[in-house]
Amino acid sequence: MPEEAETGREGNLEWPVFRDRVGPAGAANREDTARALDRLRVLRARRGSRWLHLAWLLIGPGILVMLGENDAPSMLSYAATGSRFGTGFFLPFVLLTFVMAFVAQEITVRLGAVSKAGHAELIYQRFGRFWGNLAMIDLLFTNFLTLVTEFVGIVAGAGFFGVPGCVAVAGSILVITGAYSFRRYWVWERTVLVLALFNLVFIPVALMSHPDWGAVARSFLTFGPLPGGLNPTTILILLSDIGATITPWMLFFQQSAVVDKGLSSHDVNQGRLDTALGAFLAAIAAIAAIIATSSLYLHHMDAGQFGAARFAQALVPYAGRSGGALFALGILEAGLVAATTIATSSAYAYTEVRAQAGSLNKSFQEAKPFYGILFAALLAAGGIVALPGFPLIYVVLVVNVLAVLTMPPAIAFLLLLVNDHEIMGEHKNTWLLNTMGIGVAAFVSLAGLLYALTTVFPRLHL
Repeated sequence: MPEEAETGREGNLEWPVFRDRVGPAGAANREDTARALDRLRVLRARRGSRWLHLAWLLIGPGILVMLGENDAPSMLSYAATGSRFGTGFFLPFVLLTFVMAFVAQEITVRLGAVSKAGHAELIYQRFGRFWGNLAMIDLLFTNFLTLVTEFVGIVAGAGFFGVPGCVAVAGSILVITGAYSFRRYWVWERTVLVLALFNLVFIPVALMSHPDWGAVARSFLTFGPLPGGLNPTTILILLSDIGATITPWMLFFQQSAVVDKGLSSHDVNQGRLDTALGAFLAAIAAIAAIIATSSLYLHHMDAGQFGAARFAQALVPYAGRSGGALFALGILEAGLVAATTIATSSAYAYTEVRAQAGSLNKSFQEAKPFYGILFAALLAAGGIVALPGFPLIYVVLVVNVLAVLTMPPAIAFLLLLVNDHEIMGEHKNTWLLNTMGIGVAAFVSLAGLLYALTTVFPRLHL
């Protein structure tokens, strides 16, 4: 018989923690024991009123999902925005998109913590096989296209330093593979978090580019007019910036990560704090990227002449070689972090719908379908980008637009689930939260409609 070491309790929840487990189910039991030990640390921190330590134990999924969405295509989209339109309208607009992202992601925290089920799993359980499979297939498709753009960013960032694209792709896959070698969600999360914080290198780049800080301040105070009005070009950039902040994979990843981390309904407030902190840090980095590249707009520079590493190289005359290098490293880091989180969200969704083992607390031998989908997606996406002559920036903008177009049904599922009293109980949405969620859905749907109108009627000017 296994030897019981200690009993943990949180509210009405009690669990045994074992020092040793034996038998054919030993691998699964080690995972359960690891989760129980994590919860025991949380319980002790909460009982001792060590709130900073408690926050440290529980943060992770929110920061990861927000900084992960500040991925390579997102940062390149912000760079394209700054270089083409400057600051003006787009700084407060991007800040608004992060507020909307927080509204959507806060729901996933509650769903995961209360239901103990991933997003794909909940859709499958509540709406049936057809909708579960449809949501999974849609996510796998859009995630794969997004993964392609992550490797685009990795190649672009590495290109600044003269690294060939095939070498950059191969090296990044090795680094990402190393992040999955720990067999513990906690260690994987902390490792990727450290890497994700390098997204903040765009802040010193903005400072080094010597922007017009008066114009930056006026942008936030006045929310200036959209340059050129609503025409096909500006709408493409608008949708790309929205897709750089709000995408379906974020819903699937954060809810599943909350479950894999072991958060409970007692941890919802800390989950909100985690998500708000992530949104704040990601918004600062995104705004910094726009400010940094606005120097190109002010000097009428065309970044397209600089090849794959165009924005980093174009910034060198204004931010110096160091500023250009930091920008390139930021794009490279963004691609690495997002490739890790997006591939993980695909693996979570696939195994949840297929009712197969899927957890970062398991080894490859214990969760072959989970890691199989994950590495197959990485290898295929990286292989496509390594092809010579691949159209980098165009693909980035199109994929961000696709993310916006697929977001309305994802938000619809999200709102239906969070208002299901059987699942959520006292944690279901209030009328205020529903109003905010519907507002986000309406905004994203309107953006998609505008894009459709200007695509069908290219001479339309609003």
